[in-house]
Amino acid sequence: MSETPGWRTEMIGREPEKSILTDCLNSKRPEFVVVCGRRRVGKTYLIKEFFQEQFAFYATGVTGINTRKQLRVFHEALLQYGSKEKALPRDWFDAFSRLKDLLSSPEVRREYQTGKKVVFLDELPWMDTARSDFKSALDYFWNSWASTQRDLLLIVCGSAASWIIGNIVMDTGGFFNRITRQIHLMPFTLYECEQLLLSNGIQFSLRQVIECYMILGGIPYYLNYLKPQYSLAQNIDMLFFQENGPLRNEYDLLFRSLFRRPAHHMAIIEALSSRKSGLTRAEMLEHTALPEGKELTRCLSELEQCGFVRKYTSYPMQKQHHIYQLTDSLTLFHLTWIQKGSVGSWMETIGTPAYYAWCGLAFERICMLHVRQIKNRLGILGVSSHEYAWRSRKSTPGAQIDLLIDRKDDVINLCEIKFASEEFEIDASCEKELIHKAEAFREETGTRKAVQLTMITLHGVKNNAHKSPILHEITGIDLLKNV
Repeated sequence: MSETPGWRTEMIGREPEKSILTDCLNSKRPEFVVVCGRRRVGKTYLIKEFFQEQFAFYATGVTGINTRKQLRVFHEALLQYGSKEKALPRDWFDAFSRLKDLLSSPEVRREYQTGKKVVFLDELPWMDTARSDFKSALDYFWNSWASTQRDLLLIVCGSAASWIIGNIVMDTGGFFNRITRQIHLMPFTLYECEQLLLSNGIQFSLRQVIECYMILGGIPYYLNYLKPQYSLAQNIDMLFFQENGPLRNEYDLLFRSLFRRPAHHMAIIEALSSRKSGLTRAEMLEHTALPEGKELTRCLSELEQCGFVRKYTSYPMQKQHHIYQLTDSLTLFHLTWIQKGSVGSWMETIGTPAYYAWCGLAFERICMLHVRQIKNRLGILGVSSHEYAWRSRKSTPGAQIDLLIDRKDDVINLCEIKFASEEFEIDASCEKELIHKAEAFREETGTRKAVQLTMITLHGVKNNAHKSPILHEITGIDLLKNV
């Protein structure tokens, strides 16, 4: 296969994922690829655009219909791709037997450069209706035949993360060790977000691009709602605050699509939204009344894999005291502004104390999702590091650091994150606080590493007599770098 056909370079971002799919096309073995990720992140778009729909077979599940109707949809797809069987399949075993016959036909459609037979089963969880034999039939199809076909590339995908993770990725039965590749599609970075906006004719300022990310996250589907003839504030009002705004009810739809029984996931998310620095497992039990055990473990794992929460530890690392923190932008925005129902217009909210409090929290979340860009600005992209948070247990006044980068080269960056509309100005009080944090950290942790205060702001730090404790500055421009 030539390096990169033209149509495979036009898609914004997704370079690691495109590389995996290219490797699968060039592979000399059968490939079973699982693509997972949250609703609207672009899973189907990635596969369809990459392969330009050159599928030997493509079918999608349909939400809310029974087994017979799912089989009818699958049957219609079989006919479209060349199956001669006119009667509906009796069950899923019969349906996959017909798929095997279709793929064995000399007329089967192949990828034009490598000759691979690409099969794409989209929204797989919806095919697995109550009391159906879908999973057993798929298991049998792969293990009895497909796994021996060196020219076959099977891709399965679905938004219902709990089903995909539990029944395919973490399966201990027929699919155990059968998956050859896994693509966990994450939201766009700030850079990719800006590229998508520009491709849609939207030219926002630096602050608007970052505020857009603070509200919508890096979800391409949401970003494509934005209209270039309106300001960001006007767009947000139309999407969230108008009665029929397309994203007004997205929070509920999001969790219902991802998890078949989302009540526990939503309880965890809402508990985390009330604590800026996050919650330990024990604290979460107190806030949610969820039972300790496998259910809590499962929900936390699924939320983490879908990118809603991050799991981190306090410095120094204590594995038994993991902290879970809400990182999803749209979820935080909804719980702050929509769920309470106290805000009628986004434009009226801008500039209020509550708005700036939300900005500070949301900007911190963005920084934590762009550690790679922060390290690039520090010139340590190739240096191994771990990221932590830290809170003093002794000092008066208290001291807290939301992001510290513990580097292999014997340096620790203590990152102070501040959101401000203009250059951030350090006054005497702020200077004293920064020095106190660094001293408290050195004393309580006993670290022998060099400690460097690092300021992350939107527009940089104003030069004045109180700036001297800051050794590194990182700005919004740095966060937008493509690294």
